[in-house]
Amino acid sequence: MKVFPLLALTLSLIGGVAAYAADPVPAPAPAPKHERKPLTADQKALIKEITAKYDTNKDGKLSREERAKISAEDQAKMEKAGLPVGGKKAKAKPPTPAPATDK
Repeated sequence: MKVFPLLALTLSLIGGVAAYAADPVPAPAPAPKHERKPLTADQKALIKEITAKYDTNKDGKLSREERAKISAEDQAKMEKAGLPVGGKKAKAKPPTPAPATDK
């Protein structure tokens, strides 16, 4: 006689767990992508000028070394035009711990 209530309880618990497990957890919404404003004609001309002036290997792009050689005057022109001067920001390195000293 005790088998029937025990069986009913077990089945109801299994059904409840299955119903709970069937509810999917909603995935977080993807982060919106940053939309860039289109470049103006003046900005495009300035980029062409700076690239022609500092692109020493003539590959059409400024490498990190080439960007480092941009003069302060040209950097000021780029900032005034609303263009990024340094390109991608480097990730900050974690601080190195000080060496332990035994006393």
